Amino acid sequence: MAKTKSKPKTASRGTGKKPSPAASPAPASGATRIDIGISGQDRKAISQDLAQFLSDSFTLYLKTHNFHWNVTGPMFNSLHAMFMDQYTEQWNALDETAERIRALGYNAPGSYAEFIRLSSITEEPGLTEAPDWREMVAQLVHGNEAVCRTARKALAHADEAGDDPTVDLLTQRLQVHEKNAWMLRSLLQ
Repeated sequence: MAKTKSKPKTASRGTGKKPSPAASPAPASGATRIDIGISGQDRKAISQDLAQFLSDSFTLYLKTHNFHWNVTGPMFNSLHAMFMDQYTEQWNALDETAERIRALGYNAPGSYAEFIRLSSITEEPGLTEAPDWREMVAQLVHGNEAVCRTARKALAHADEAGDDPTVDLLTQRLQVHEKNAWMLRSLLQ
C-alpha cells in the first residue's frame, strides 16, 4: 500500500463552526518517544479524529440513556429495553476508543465541555422536556449515522497511515452503529 502524506481536512460538525486548534488532544504528559511504526504527525491526526469519534460516541450514549429514562407511550416497553441494550453496548465501547487515543500518545477528551465542543451530535434535554417516542427514535437514527460518518473519516486516515488497530476498532464500531441505525429506522417505516 502506497503511503501518502496529507493534512487532515477540517470539516464542519453541524454547528456551523470549525473546530478550533485547541480541540486537538494534548500529548500525554511525561510521554517518552513513541515508535510504533506510525509517524508522529499521523498519530496526532488520528488522535484528533478519534477524539471527535469519542465525543460523538459519548454524546450518542448520553442521548440514548436519556431517552431510555424518559420514553413514554405505546412503544414504552420495547423502546425502554432497546435503548438500554444500545446504551450499555455504547458505554462499554467508549473505553476502547479512549485507550486507543492513549496508545497513540495523546490524552482523550474527558469532560462534558470537551465532548460538546468536539461532537457533531446535539444534546437533548431530559429534565425539562422530552420528545415523543417517534422523535427519540428519529434522533437516535441521526445520531448513529453521525457516529458512522465520524468513524469513516477517522478510518480513512488510519488506513492511509497503516494504523491497523484503529482501522479494526472503527470497523467494528461501524458495524454496530449501522445496525443500530437500521433497527431504529425500521421502527419509523
